[in-house]
Amino acid sequence: MSRKLRRTADFEIVLDVKNDRFIAPPRESQRNALLNKAVAEFADDLNQLHRLAARFVPGLDTLQVQERTHADLTDEAIMEDWQIPLMRAMAAVATAGHGDLLEIGFGRGVSAGMIQEMGVKSHTIVECNESVIERFHEWKANYPGKDIRLLEGRWQDVTDQFGEYDAIFFHTYPLNEQEYLELVANSATFAEHFFPTAARYLRPGGIFSYMTNEIDSLSRGHQRALLRYFSSFSVHLQALQMPQDVRDTWWSDSMVIVGAVK
Repeated sequence: MSRKLRRTADFEIVLDVKNDRFIAPPRESQRNALLNKAVAEFADDLNQLHRLAARFVPGLDTLQVQERTHADLTDEAIMEDWQIPLMRAMAAVATAGHGDLLEIGFGRGVSAGMIQEMGVKSHTIVECNESVIERFHEWKANYPGKDIRLLEGRWQDVTDQFGEYDAIFFHTYPLNEQEYLELVANSATFAEHFFPTAARYLRPGGIFSYMTNEIDSLSRGHQRALLRYFSSFSVHLQALQMPQDVRDTWWSDSMVIVGAVK
């Protein structure tokens, strides 16, 4: 058994490795180096979270994940206004090549309008909520002559209608409590379950952008998940003005923006 210990004035980390064959490189010194690195990174994460937590807004303890496919959603239920800078930053990443773009989730049409403003060759939108689809048709009337297409349904059910794209913009949400538990609570990011699909339908060199739910950097697990499907990625921070009574499960004043390259 190996034990690693890290003590600070604020916390104590104890790592007990009970299986001698767990993390077993050729030399014991190599094993010690890896275990020490893991403990040091965890300690660094805790200290950084301590600093970041001081900037959180309290928010409201009202999170309820209900079936959303058939719900008549209000603007606030679809997307709160604090997300608008995120949508613009993500849209800028996705439209950089001005090619064929696939957008998963129409919502209030905020990001779709930004995508049209920034310019793309074609714009395919996937949306499953009936009331939101009505919004889409009203929105599309403002862009006569533009190559804008709608695929109605959950993205999982319409992949047979996908083509090849230069960019994919993913901004959707769990449709029910089961999806929340499976794809948010147990994943590096909600979009992780879409990574293989994004990689499949992007052209070589294509860009994938999505809402990361990462405060100031990408976790190691998040990076590994990306590199299983993409050749590289770039990140930058987007500052946010968070309302004290935000209803979403995001309380920090920044989020990481990602552009993953096929």
